[in-house]
Amino acid sequence: MTIRPMPALFLGHGSPMNVLEDNQYTRCWRQLAEILPRPKAIVAISAHWYTRGTGVTAMEQPRTIHDFGGFPQALYDTQYPAPGSPALAREIAARLAPVPVMLDEEAWGFDHGSWGVLIKMYPAADIPVVQLSIDATQPPEWHLEMGKRLAGLREQGILLVASGNVVHNLRMARRQEGETAYPWAESFNQFVKQNLTWRGPAAQHPLAHYLEHEGGALANPTPEHFLPLLYILGAWNGEEPVTLPIEGMEMGSLSMLSVQIGE
Repeated sequence: MTIRPMPALFLGHGSPMNVLEDNQYTRCWRQLAEILPRPKAIVAISAHWYTRGTGVTAMEQPRTIHDFGGFPQALYDTQYPAPGSPALAREIAARLAPVPVMLDEEAWGFDHGSWGVLIKMYPAADIPVVQLSIDATQPPEWHLEMGKRLAGLREQGILLVASGNVVHNLRMARRQEGETAYPWAESFNQFVKQNLTWRGPAAQHPLAHYLEHEGGALANPTPEHFLPLLYILGAWNGEEPVTLPIEGMEMGSLSMLSVQIGE
């Protein structure tokens, strides 16, 4: 019997306030968890663990990191006590070889890019989670290749959950409600959607060259919120359906686009 691989997700995580709020995005995350097979474990890839080199959490009980400022106390009081999995961390290190991977047994944990979405999906915090860092020194096509090396985990019932925002320019955010998106933000968001199912070598992938788009530099003044998407696209087998569980543009310059590969 052929085992269908676990789907993989990129979630536009947006503001940390989504942890406390009930809105269209958080309801979508919850619904995804209800319709997807229950994962044996989760590998989280967050925009907010952006490092020199590659690290993976390898402790039994990762801490909840409140890596933000100026929010209500209730947000800082929130914990996500999901267990870690040192064994899965070691397997990830083996899969990514010969890339050197640092097994982090104490320094990091779950930042809000990971626990902020998982707390809505799996509020019981009873599924083991490991978090993989994003190597800031590597080009986009390298991150696609890392996703390809992680793809085999899906066949073991492990859910890949990457989070960021494909358009993320907070300096140009429009803070008034009802503000329309900037044309460059809409254009870049559409460019991403049009290239999700591109087939070909990683080095030639249009999304590996996103800064060549006329809106690329404005949409992503820094790369860390865009790169998590590439891990999920790298884990795509080229045949599975690619769907958009939800999309939207907040504050004119923050895309909440989410992408699912697999059924």
